[in-house]
Amino acid sequence: MSDLFDSPEAADASKNAPRPLADRLRPSTLKDVIGQEQVLGSESPLGVMLASNSLGSIIFWGPPGVGKTTIARLLADETELEFVQISAIFTGMPELRKVFESAKLRRKNGRGTLLFVDEIHRFNKAQQDGFLPHMEDGTILLVGATTENPSFELNAAVLSRAQVMVLTRLSKEDLERLMERAERELGYELPLDESARDALLEMADGDGRALLNLIEQVAAWKTDAPLDSKALAQRLMRRAAVYDKGGDEHYNLISALHKSVRGSDPDAALYWFARMLKGGEDPRYLARRITRMAVEDIGLADPAAQAHCLHAWQVYERLGSPEGELALAQAVAYLALAPKSNAAYAGYKKAMAAAAKTGSEPPPKHILNAPTSLMEEQGYGAGYAYDHDAEDGFSGQNYFPETMDRPSLYEPVERGFERELKKRQEYFAKLRAKRQNG
Repeated sequence: MSDLFDSPEAADASKNAPRPLADRLRPSTLKDVIGQEQVLGSESPLGVMLASNSLGSIIFWGPPGVGKTTIARLLADETELEFVQISAIFTGMPELRKVFESAKLRRKNGRGTLLFVDEIHRFNKAQQDGFLPHMEDGTILLVGATTENPSFELNAAVLSRAQVMVLTRLSKEDLERLMERAERELGYELPLDESARDALLEMADGDGRALLNLIEQVAAWKTDAPLDSKALAQRLMRRAAVYDKGGDEHYNLISALHKSVRGSDPDAALYWFARMLKGGEDPRYLARRITRMAVEDIGLADPAAQAHCLHAWQVYERLGSPEGELALAQAVAYLALAPKSNAAYAGYKKAMAAAAKTGSEPPPKHILNAPTSLMEEQGYGAGYAYDHDAEDGFSGQNYFPETMDRPSLYEPVERGFERELKKRQEYFAKLRAKRQNG
């Protein structure tokens, strides 16, 4: 049954309806796409696929606003496939079955289907498995888009049948080209001076769609003179930073913070620490991870580092945000400039490996207590040397299982307090060899 919205008059009216700038600037060919040369270049995986007329299923992985949907739509045009778009957020199994049935009918009539699945990582395992037979028999060519790491979020079976292509944030140069294209479409330059233009690009933060939305707002203003960056900041809010506390960005940023501390760069460490706080990260999570850094990467080279972290954690709990976050920032700076050593960490891992390999070996009898006469008869405690009775307070006896060769587990470095520990270890090693050799 037809209604007002199906009438020819309504169709003509829709053509004249206002269209967002992002829609008006949507590229008509792959050559018009700005950025993503690593995917669209002639020698890139996608470029080679198109040149050889052998397009296969694809997973586009990248942040929002970098062209995933646009490229998928243009691929359908390039290969003369029917473009069908669904979102994993709003689509269930009944809707998927209808999509697959329509694709089968379309295939019988000689036309293929490019099925674009936005937010594909939101489909559960059973739903993802539902794509497999239709991918294998050619009913659909799947193009999925995700902001999450496909290795963690997508089934291995889906990944084995598709090629993952990484799309990146648009560079400042890319955004400048997009702004110029928008101004050509508008027919005039934006009322911004040079500093404000740069500020607008920064506000977009690598997101092309966000930039076009910002441009559309600026274009609607009526001003007598170009605005500077300060005036722009008063009128526009900076785009919120991309940060998902449960997703890739969370792990990427904590990795950047950890490696900056390990690399003794306090400026970089404080920057990534601030980025996580700006993104809404729980300061208690950061306190826990900072303490872990002290244990793993500084260790006994500076035993006070752990105390600094625990004290900063306590200060945060007492002061709360935002004042308590300064204590955590101080701990970050302290860790970055502290002498580094993973000797204890490495020794612990070696010890765990040795314990797994020799887990049934008993301790030598001379260091076992003999609370009963039977145990004493069995040799428990026989020959034990009480270290405090020995010269230098050191007996040099063996404490490892008798069938086990003595391993070297803890190897202090020549940095910080471990330099002193290394001297002590070498002293006891020489003394042990002397005592054991009589």
